[in-house]
Amino acid sequence: MITFNGVTKRYADGTVAVDNLSLEVPTGEITVFVGPSGCGKTTSLRMINRMIDATGGQILLDGVDVKTIDPPTLRRGIGYVIQQAGLFPHRKIVDNVATVPYLLGWDKKKARARAMELLERVGLDLKMADRYPFQLSGGQQQRVGVARALAADPPVLLMDEPFSAVDPIVRASLQEELLRLQSELNKTIVFVTHDIDEAVKLGDRVAVLRVGGKLAQLADPATLLTRPADDFVREFLGRDRGIRRLSFVSGDGLRLRTDLTVPASAEVSSLRGTTEPWLVVVDEDNCPLGWIASKDLPESGTPADVELAPYGTFVKGRDSLRAALDATLLSPSGSAIAVDESGRVVGVAVREALDEELALVAGGVGGVDG
Repeated sequence: MITFNGVTKRYADGTVAVDNLSLEVPTGEITVFVGPSGCGKTTSLRMINRMIDATGGQILLDGVDVKTIDPPTLRRGIGYVIQQAGLFPHRKIVDNVATVPYLLGWDKKKARARAMELLERVGLDLKMADRYPFQLSGGQQQRVGVARALAADPPVLLMDEPFSAVDPIVRASLQEELLRLQSELNKTIVFVTHDIDEAVKLGDRVAVLRVGGKLAQLADPATLLTRPADDFVREFLGRDRGIRRLSFVSGDGLRLRTDLTVPASAEVSSLRGTTEPWLVVVDEDNCPLGWIASKDLPESGTPADVELAPYGTFVKGRDSLRAALDATLLSPSGSAIAVDESGRVVGVAVREALDEELALVAGGVGGVDG
């Protein structure tokens, strides 16, 4: 556990970057520091590993004041990931990852074996081990940065806007990778970002900081979105916090219909009597191919002969109500296709079912996952 007890950082010119900050970072969880520029989030993170020293208060690491620990010793026991990875350009990837084990005196064979294990764990092809940083994409370099931070198996990981310099698609992939790794490793992670969407996606708890380094609110994401502490937090969260809240409500409670699928090989003549405006066309493995409108059924042939309308899916038992709503908006039918982990259709959430679930959430009955 990391504990901030009345921590202040005041510079020589009188500027206060962090003002009397008190909070706890629970062991094995991700705590995100988020806020506008000048709120002291990066300063707060860097005071944990003494890259910056506090001018007042205490930071305790499992009950030990970090000021009593020699800075190099402290830093070798804390993983640190920064924006654009910060890799050594003259070292091969495998040696970049093995940096801290080398500093700890590990022999080269053991350090490199650990590096190779971690490259695989963060989803990189082991062929990249002998390349140099400039030969990797930005997203690949960030994965190397995460691997390097984990090399000596530190209990604490500090991450300072690590994904902000990559494009949105790569960023989403890196976020998912971090969540996957955390589910396996259960590190104590402090993550800094200016992006509230990233904060609520990654954080077990989110600390919203005001300009001047004052804590505005510390809460789990669902509570933060439903009960912001004041106008500053409310405005920082944005106008669409209600939609974000749906990310923490399971889509598993949606009532599904199982009578709206038709095989791509079916004769359209057999579908003419349907009273349903839309049907889901599936392949031989029961995976969706698209929607077909009953009013547009041709005189003869099969659904496979028709240009099908686009569709959206969500994974039953895994995805949120927000994902189901997104799937609905991608479908001209106004319904969301529920699939299993293999992509096979398990049912359809029609508009009425979505309305029912949204009404429950609005009334405070819907289940919260996070």
